[in-house]
Amino acid sequence: MINLKPPEARASTSAPVTADKALSSIISRGWKEVRDSADADLRLMKNRANSFKDLASSFDRELENFLNSASKSTFAVPAIGSSPSESDFVKRLRPKLNAIVSEVDSEGAVDFDEKGRLRRGRRVGFTDFRWEESHLKDWEPVRALKTRLRELERKSSSSEILESLKNSEFVEKVKSSLIQTVQIFYFVALPCIYLMQGVPPLDVPELFAYLVRQSGPFLDQLGIRRDISDKIVESLCSKRKNQLLLRSTPAGESSILESDNVGDELDVRIASVLQSTGHCYEGGFWTDSSKHDTTNGKRHVAIVTTASLPWMTGTAVNPLFRAAYLSESAKQDVTLLVPWLCRSDQELVYPNNLTFSSPEEQEAYIRNWVEERVGFKTDFKISFYPGKFQKERRSIMPAGDTSQFIPSKDADIAILEEPEHLNWYHHGKRWTDKFNHVVGIVHTNYLEYIKREKNGAIQAFFVKHINNWVMRAYCHKVLRLSAATQDLPKSVVCNVHGVNPKFLKIGEKVDAERERGEQAFTKGAYFLGKMVWAKGYRELIDLLAKHKKDLDGFDLDVFGNGEDAHEVQSTARKLDLNLNFMKGRDHADDSLHGYKVFINPSVSDVLCTATAEALAMGKFVVCADHPSNEFFRSFPNCMTYSTPEDFVAKVREAMANEPQPLTSEQRYNLSWEAATQRFMQYSELDRVLNINDKEVDSQSSQNNHQIMKKSVSMPNLMGVVDGGLAFAHYCFTGNEFLRRCTGAMPGTREYDMKHSEDLHLLPPQVENPIYGW
Repeated sequence: MINLKPPEARASTSAPVTADKALSSIISRGWKEVRDSADADLRLMKNRANSFKDLASSFDRELENFLNSASKSTFAVPAIGSSPSESDFVKRLRPKLNAIVSEVDSEGAVDFDEKGRLRRGRRVGFTDFRWEESHLKDWEPVRALKTRLRELERKSSSSEILESLKNSEFVEKVKSSLIQTVQIFYFVALPCIYLMQGVPPLDVPELFAYLVRQSGPFLDQLGIRRDISDKIVESLCSKRKNQLLLRSTPAGESSILESDNVGDELDVRIASVLQSTGHCYEGGFWTDSSKHDTTNGKRHVAIVTTASLPWMTGTAVNPLFRAAYLSESAKQDVTLLVPWLCRSDQELVYPNNLTFSSPEEQEAYIRNWVEERVGFKTDFKISFYPGKFQKERRSIMPAGDTSQFIPSKDADIAILEEPEHLNWYHHGKRWTDKFNHVVGIVHTNYLEYIKREKNGAIQAFFVKHINNWVMRAYCHKVLRLSAATQDLPKSVVCNVHGVNPKFLKIGEKVDAERERGEQAFTKGAYFLGKMVWAKGYRELIDLLAKHKKDLDGFDLDVFGNGEDAHEVQSTARKLDLNLNFMKGRDHADDSLHGYKVFINPSVSDVLCTATAEALAMGKFVVCADHPSNEFFRSFPNCMTYSTPEDFVAKVREAMANEPQPLTSEQRYNLSWEAATQRFMQYSELDRVLNINDKEVDSQSSQNNHQIMKKSVSMPNLMGVVDGGLAFAHYCFTGNEFLRRCTGAMPGTREYDMKHSEDLHLLPPQVENPIYGW
């Protein structure tokens, strides 16, 4: 024991105190408070003495258990002897142990023979026991007690003092001091560091403005328009901007004042503050860290679409060309994921009774078709996922989790063609969790189609919000082919589709014939499209019926097949219109080369592929003044009309004149090479694919100085909201009753046994057991 009294107090008393308490007192309170703490230390020593009494009571219970079990087992009990290794405390404890044993002996005669066996009938005292070191290990209570006593004796060594300090009040006081130091750093020193670095700390209006800005998705779901949120943010940030203008602007904020976008200013402002502290945000509540590793090997692009050849629809043809032209680059591997239909659905969807017995057979058909048109050997993989044809919607709906058909090792970049269609009833892995970058391409104006149905306005209202929901939850970037689609989150308008190279060759052939003085166009006007009312047939019949006299002598050939063919033709005959209906055929068919004018009155298309193909062939195009035709207005052969009277005038003008030859620039803008370049730029895929390229990083740093690593420098509340929406959608689509109520096909939550056989998959009950969700 160590006497820690100051020199003037040592003469009056020599009461020892514990080393750990004394050392703690010296450090935390100083010499002035040692006298007061000594009394507390003495009380602590008394408490410890009482604990030894409790230990003796515990020993009493253990010995009683031992004596009770002695009658059932044979063992030797050596006597306790005095040895040099025993401490004085043990000697002082002997009377207590003697009393314990005597108390037990008084309850019954207990004795042991030479072999350690129990004998009854004779009382024994404490001194009658003989302990042998060889038998000590057989008596666990005594061995534990002696070990504890030896540990107490070693407490006087310096190493044991340090060990005892680990659990003492001294450590707690040090921790408290450190916490106070950190608090002082954050609330006092850190603002000073901000000011020294030229970056002032955030104020309350800025924090509130950032909260409002990040809550945009939630407010949008509540019906609060974006412009209202932007005005709130602008008003909160205006005061801060005025303050910056009144003083000298730090170098780090010079770009902030130059920007006109208040939201970007706020993002950069917060990013600059976080960067000045060295903070780096590493993920949030919904972040999935198990994504594809892109540090080694080539990047991989997976294109997922909702239709496949031989169904000649936009979502079958355009993704196929996109895969072919993206695979030309050596920077990435490409996989095209298309739906596989069972034989019964193939007969309903594919033209000319064309069916396939295996995915390999359909893959060969698809690859031969595209290679014949692009003129080069394609190098991309074609995979299939289970799909079912829904007659009511005339669409192919995914069955099961579509994302599982892209292996995790290839899950890098995903391009979702018609993302809302793919995700309405998607119950599986979240795309943005599995893939590093997800781009959605909106092909179809679903709201326009739905409005034409019964109770269409109500249905369109719900579909609009559901589309917002799934876009926020499953895409990083959304490309809208034209402004005809609804305004979706994370979206930008850009035409990323080109035309089949075969149509450009036809246009070149037409130009060559005209240069030789030959007549390239020998026929008048035509219309081509799937024969359903929504594809422009309603608008066409209404225009021709209203101005039948003004267009006297004007004949129009119509090519198309579809579910509404009989009704469309009967309506035209009743109105006595000059329409010649013919079976649908490929737009590149030789029989269509001689037509001079392509008429397309449709306002339901997002971007009509047939219009682009007609322009590529050098024809006139008469189309509505509509956002879906915005991309085509720059071409001189495109003639748009805004009224029925204007339609008549443009038809007459087109029939009376010859189309102008396309320039090389106009021809390139229609090509898939140009479309792929636009896609890489607007989807930010060029930045993602070249993320490790120093030149690209340097250029990006110069052109986008305001980004300041926002994505990794600060948490994003939008990401939390998007993750919550995805989780809610997963729960909603997991319930078969809710799926059916919202129009899902029965049995599409999982694929069926027929798909399992065709695609060589595990049976659905094995892949997703009944107890799974």
